Amino acid sequence: MNTADTDTFFSRKNIQNVYGTPFTDGNKVTISWKDKELFLNIFESVKKATELICLEFYIFRNDETGTELAEILKQKASEGVSVYILYDHFGSFGTSLKFWRSLKEAGVRIRASYPFKWPEPFHYVRRDHKKLIIIDGTRAFTGGLNIANEYRGYHRIHNKKRGWRDTGIFLEGPIAKTLFETFSKSWKTWKGVPIHFDKDVKPLKDGIPVLPIFASSAKGRRNMRKLLYYSINHAKKSIYLTTAYFTPSRRMMQILADAVQRGVDVKLLLPGKSDITAAHYAGRAFFTKLLMAGVEIYNYHGEILHAKTSVFDGIWGIIGSANLDFQSLRRNDEGNVGIIDESFGGKMSEIFYEDLEISEKITLEKWLKRPLLEKIREKFFAIFRRRL
Repeated sequence: MNTADTDTFFSRKNIQNVYGTPFTDGNKVTISWKDKELFLNIFESVKKATELICLEFYIFRNDETGTELAEILKQKASEGVSVYILYDHFGSFGTSLKFWRSLKEAGVRIRASYPFKWPEPFHYVRRDHKKLIIIDGTRAFTGGLNIANEYRGYHRIHNKKRGWRDTGIFLEGPIAKTLFETFSKSWKTWKGVPIHFDKDVKPLKDGIPVLPIFASSAKGRRNMRKLLYYSINHAKKSIYLTTAYFTPSRRMMQILADAVQRGVDVKLLLPGKSDITAAHYAGRAFFTKLLMAGVEIYNYHGEILHAKTSVFDGIWGIIGSANLDFQSLRRNDEGNVGIIDESFGGKMSEIFYEDLEISEKITLEKWLKRPLLEKIREKFFAIFRRRL
């Protein structure tokens, strides 16, 4: 019997009650965390589409990676496949209008989320941070990466270095249809013509349940936070958190400390170097309290760490786009999936420990001796933690 069937807190029923949305049954799930493998699988899956392709990304650049995917999408559109792209206006700000125009001319339907409006300038602080692909209503992808060279490692191919360290999940089965419905709502929100597509997707034999954790409203983000806090509060053995950007609330600091107090192994994996310097230092301002509480903190020393994953007690895992920061948990539209499965949770734990092999554990003694300039930077950028 699966451990999740007997666990008091990380049971399907309890998690559904906390989050307020049911699991979708009968799915095949495949975790992917190697840069070239991730994009190879994405491109090949898109090429196999016969009816429908929906993409929703925070960043979609017109660099080599974005252009290659765009050419595939144009080809699919010419074959009669319905292709939809929803991109975040701020995240893809540098992408040229010529690039979008060429896609539209090829038959690809395109909308932008949270476009800038002079009458509502503060509206522009919101982001559609989701990363989602739906193919034919039967297959889907979500995770942390965007469509850009740095995530793929394209600009490093010649010197054989890897792209950013990210994690994605490929899904096959009824969950794809569930996520298509989520995409359709977002598409309609941003004035896209309603998508008419209905396909019967049968549960796969020996498939596992998947919980869609997509937040596009204040209520959705509140439920997402509620589920995260519940998971931390009710872990009995281990909490392994990986995030690209980390600016915890007082509540999160407290419940992580409480978890250590009740004997839970709490490990936090963060980037050793970041693409956003301000966020990097703002997060480090909280290290001292966490280390004193017994939380283990590791800095990843491979390429830039951009993954967002959580695994609790080795059986309940969450993968997606949400970071452990104010923007993701309070302001952005985010997309994640949750899976209760001992085998899958074990794989997530295995990947976490694989990352620890090229990470540095931060000790309290060494941390307290860091240079004064570092402490000043941390204090300064922590002031703006809700804006990063």
